[in-house]
Amino acid sequence: MDRNTGEKVFVVRNFIEVRIPLKHYRKLEKRYPLEYIVSMGEPRRVISHVTKRNLEVITRESGIPLMGNPAFGVIDRGTNLLQVRGVTGCNFCCAFCSVDEGKCSKSRVTDYVVEASYLADWVEELAKFKGKGVEVHLDGQGEPMLYPYMEELLERIRKIREVSVISMQTNGSLLKEESIEMLEKYVDRINLSLSSMDRKVASFLAGVRYPLERILDAARMVAESRMDLLIAPVWVPGYNDRDIKKIIEFALEIGAGKKWPPLGIQKYIPYKYGRKVKTKPMSFSQFYAELRELEKEYGIKLVLSPEDFGIEKRERYPSPLRRGERFRARIVLPGRMRNERIVTVRNRTVTVRTSKRVGEYVDFVVTRTHDGIYLGEEI
Repeated sequence: MDRNTGEKVFVVRNFIEVRIPLKHYRKLEKRYPLEYIVSMGEPRRVISHVTKRNLEVITRESGIPLMGNPAFGVIDRGTNLLQVRGVTGCNFCCAFCSVDEGKCSKSRVTDYVVEASYLADWVEELAKFKGKGVEVHLDGQGEPMLYPYMEELLERIRKIREVSVISMQTNGSLLKEESIEMLEKYVDRINLSLSSMDRKVASFLAGVRYPLERILDAARMVAESRMDLLIAPVWVPGYNDRDIKKIIEFALEIGAGKKWPPLGIQKYIPYKYGRKVKTKPMSFSQFYAELRELEKEYGIKLVLSPEDFGIEKRERYPSPLRRGERFRARIVLPGRMRNERIVTVRNRTVTVRTSKRVGEYVDFVVTRTHDGIYLGEEI
């Protein structure tokens, strides 16, 4: 029980936290089993056990489409790669986070988790449209390994005929022997975010006390498994310059890159709604010049292209919305940020800037449709 709020607290699969006012719980506990109280007891609050933000559970019964929002569902950017996002929230607070994720976030107010079978059905529909040779990449606005139904989702996706590759982005903190054994039954490649070999620097960049040795051990286990390993550091000038060579040497030493490139070094880019590091970012020309020098030194390819991963252009899944179209729709979910709400139109979600509440109707104009991610402004 939370003595500060007077609520009975239940944690489901170490991620979903259900809070029921104690006076309501006491009325139910003698009459109903715990499972009924957690699932049906009203009123209740569902929050993320990691970020402590309100958590919206998106199920098949909700009817909420799984295309249109960058935080959850499936994203099609016009290639044979589908980005699949089942959960938001992160156990790190990276100094360079492009979406201001983690418990320390000042802009994100809502988290989402999607029912596994519902998400898998959307992946299957898009994969069939794309044809053979689809890569499903599990990433997101947060840490994908927090998804509480990961094995169920992976098992369903692995059975889709058109899917030939499953890859996953992770910070590595939740990779243990048991989870790696589970993942290697389904996943072909792990993209591991590792930006420093120095604990103090790594802790600053991650925004938490960084478990360096544990993550290095996890990297070794992944490299020794049936999965491939790609280490993906973010190069932040002035902070981890000395680490880049050490990370390259570590990746080569443990045998990363059995099938795909062993490293995917990323340039630090400050984003409008992300967290920013006090540094002067490298220009792209400088960044690629540095990578080419490292290529010569280590004899590996570091300037990568989509072709290195078998990514090719494919027809986009048809978009039912156009910029400038006007609609009136009911708000079905709170948005990720303040004064954002989510509506559904023509089997897509649209994020609309408005202060209206869930359940109310809003008039809006579509302002963005790029990559099937839809934004709108209230009118």
